[in-house]
Amino acid sequence: MNEEKNIVVIGGDARYIELIRQLQRLKNVNISLVGFDQLEQSFTSLKQIDLEDVDQKNVDIIILPITGINEEGKVEVVFSDANIILQPSWFEELKTETKVFTGITNSYLTKIAKDAQVNLIPLLNRDDIAILNSIPTAEGTLMMAMEYTDYTIHSSEVVVVGFGRVGHTVARTFSALGAKVSVGARSKKDLARIKEMGLHPIPLEKLSANVNTCDILINTIPALVITKEEIKQLPSHSLIIDLASTPGGTDFDYANKRGIQAILSKSLPGIVAPKTAGKILADVIVQMI
Repeated sequence: MNEEKNIVVIGGDARYIELIRQLQRLKNVNISLVGFDQLEQSFTSLKQIDLEDVDQKNVDIIILPITGINEEGKVEVVFSDANIILQPSWFEELKTETKVFTGITNSYLTKIAKDAQVNLIPLLNRDDIAILNSIPTAEGTLMMAMEYTDYTIHSSEVVVVGFGRVGHTVARTFSALGAKVSVGARSKKDLARIKEMGLHPIPLEKLSANVNTCDILINTIPALVITKEEIKQLPSHSLIIDLASTPGGTDFDYANKRGIQAILSKSLPGIVAPKTAGKILADVIVQMI
């Protein structure tokens, strides 16, 4: 990277501390931080600025939080009380060569990036990041399961819903500790792989008929799949851990009515292993800039 790059990091959680550290090691970069004014750790060589002080025409790289922004353009910030809103007009001032990194996107962010003709890069859509992130996610899920139950993981009946990059790692992690793991999936290929791994495959449409002895139900699908029908069949002591992006894939209201604890767990890599998660992000971003 020979040409000088102007990087603006807007918002983010604990994993972004390590991400920023990694970016600082690059040559020929100017890094500005928006939404980090309450960060106890100081980055002496970096500029702390407000959003209105960003000169969009001179920005080469924008890094948004892993959680992206909401449908009103609000940026999630952890280290500031600032109310940061990204309006379409702000994006329109960016040069078309600008790369905008985010963890996940939504209809609002996708549209304003497209209208501004800038390159939007949802990092969690990449297999390399998603697979590596699944490791701290699985460890965090295990931590939560141990915290919120009064029985061992070993010999527990665990049902994992979804066999994507996160579901695969979570199922293997719990199985390695001696849990009796079943996995719900749609495709015949996934169901065959689940069986090959020595786990119990459940066709997703038959999920409700296979959770009556479940101790821990873990959802990874970002759609409403843990409905009243499934929750009705769960034992009263069951724990639901939903790993899907907000709003999750569980009928939380009905779970509450049944007295079943259901937790929407967001950003586990940033909670459990922020340093590792930040380095994973930094490694990929550095390659792409």
